[in-house]
Amino acid sequence: MSQHSTSLWSPLRQPAFRGLWICGGIFFVGSGMQTMAAAWLMVELTGSSFLAALVQTAVFMPMFLLALPAGVLADTTDRRRLISGALLAQAGASALLTLLVLGGWGGSASVLFLVFVCGCCTAVLTPAWNSSVIDPVPRDEWPQAITAVSIAYNAARAVGPTLAGLVFAQLGAGWVFAITVTTTLVMWESIRRWPPKAHPPSKLPAERLWGGTLSGLRFAWHSRMILAQLVRVMAFSAAGSALWALLPVIAQRLGTGAPGFGLLMGCLGTGAVGVGLVLGRLRARFGMEVIVGTGGVVFGIAMLVAALTHITWVVYIAMLFAGAAWMSAMSTFNTATQASAPQWVRSRAVAMHMVAALGAFAMGSAFWGAASDILGLTPTLCVAAALMGVGLLLARPMPLRMGALHEVTQATPWDELFIEAEPLPEAGPVAVEVGYRIAPGTDAAFLDTISRMKAPRRRDGATFWRVYKDLGEPSRYVERFIVESWADYLHQRARATMADQALETEVRAFLAPGEVVRMSHYIAER
Repeated sequence: MSQHSTSLWSPLRQPAFRGLWICGGIFFVGSGMQTMAAAWLMVELTGSSFLAALVQTAVFMPMFLLALPAGVLADTTDRRRLISGALLAQAGASALLTLLVLGGWGGSASVLFLVFVCGCCTAVLTPAWNSSVIDPVPRDEWPQAITAVSIAYNAARAVGPTLAGLVFAQLGAGWVFAITVTTTLVMWESIRRWPPKAHPPSKLPAERLWGGTLSGLRFAWHSRMILAQLVRVMAFSAAGSALWALLPVIAQRLGTGAPGFGLLMGCLGTGAVGVGLVLGRLRARFGMEVIVGTGGVVFGIAMLVAALTHITWVVYIAMLFAGAAWMSAMSTFNTATQASAPQWVRSRAVAMHMVAALGAFAMGSAFWGAASDILGLTPTLCVAAALMGVGLLLARPMPLRMGALHEVTQATPWDELFIEAEPLPEAGPVAVEVGYRIAPGTDAAFLDTISRMKAPRRRDGATFWRVYKDLGEPSRYVERFIVESWADYLHQRARATMADQALETEVRAFLAPGEVVRMSHYIAER
């Protein structure tokens, strides 16, 4: 791999990406400050490990609830308006939280609710922002661009909580929340100045929210690459969330107070930033599986250190390695997902990555918080470390890889629709039959090859697929699949990739001399 393709600084030479990256980093700092301040405020207000961990749930549970619908909106609507509206709503919620806490009216319920509202706004804007921030960057530099965004995010985890701890100790939580209002408005200004690219014009009817959500889920279920990445990141995040959720309790046990809690989170972020500077070269040299496997082992060991030692500086060092491990694995998952999804579903792929990673993180945070209250901190972290090791066993049945260019590039359909009158978009279901008269003696090889068509047909919209043999003419086979509506069928045709067309070419190679593929379309009438 060339030096150009592994250089972290290559994407930062693009002015639009650089501006969005800097302002996004400022926004991440504000979000990290708000999360830290809310968690420590909850410890001061209630003294409950469960409620302190519930702050993480309030931040990340909206990702599980809203990310996929937000991904559909990002793929089908104006991304600039979507991101801007969510940012303004988040600034308003943060401003209200600031006023309540400064006025002395902010209790645990109001803090959790407003943190949840901010989490909802972040969930709505994140798929659109993540899929558009790399638009100015050439595709071969996407891994480095995504790593750069991860570095900004993890640098914010270092700077934000540390800064929040200092401000919290000197001025109180209210002023921390006031800073987050400003950082949110900085992000809003960057979107106004460098708006996302408009979606390519299309003659096809726009997908509706529910239909678009189903098509995204269907794509993930029938794409082996995407499904493997989602399952792997879910397992990693669910086990690893224990350390993040219980960090306030770890700081309390060490007796470091709010500044020490901020420094623990800062060590996690610092480790992530440090490894991010060389992650591109490491990934190119060792491959994705080695990076993710090593990250899981190191993070599990760091959890054991936090569980078994009371020596403050040892825990700080362990957090540096934990941050590096978390960054290495999560950035690799994210890069693989974005690079394996075609343009039409890329925001939804980002959203499903968020649902898998942060949904598992949110539910895991609540689970580990409750487990800590019942079992204690040390047993809980030991169990989480063991589960992290078990999750690494998924590498064999669900290997990671990045999609090649021809697997994500949409192709032009090569068969014209010879129909007398085109149905209305909502008409359906639609049955499609593709007839093949194959050369004698090739039946077994033909069936093996055409069976590989099931995944792309189902992935792109078919709800049913099967191959039939003509009993009256044994050399003739019919491929039959069903889609919900005529609009869904048109979308399915447009979503076929160059890899899908190459597979169809393999199938058509079995045709008997002089024969052609014959396609028929049927619309349900009763």
